[in-house]
Amino acid sequence: MLEDVKKRLATFGYTALPEDEWILGFTIEKVENLIKNDCNVSTVPDGLQQIAVDMVCGEFLFSKKSLGALSSVDLEAVVKTIKEGDTQVTFAIDEGSQTPEQRFDSLINYLINYGKPSFASYRCIKW
Repeated sequence: MLEDVKKRLATFGYTALPEDEWILGFTIEKVENLIKNDCNVSTVPDGLQQIAVDMVCGEFLFSKKSLGALSSVDLEAVVKTIKEGDTQVTFAIDEGSQTPEQRFDSLINYLINYGKPSFASYRCIKW
């Protein structure tokens, strides 16, 4: 699963570094245990592998962002309009526009939570 996670992270513009190996391994185990406990199974079902990969990516990116260690992803506000005469700059904030950071947070939330309803299809009854 580690290689799948690294490839998926690359699609979001993040290249996994050698120092990320431990935290990625930890996050993989965390997500696998969550799925196994929620479904009451001993291994992650094949049908939940892609969901597990996305959940690992979401947890990993959330951790990196929370620690301020996500320098390769640009989260600066995007300029929406520029007016030269008497200088006016408007950033893509408010007025229904999401900043890049808000969009990134939405992506992380999606990755972590999407697919959890699918767990029900793989649940085993616990006696």
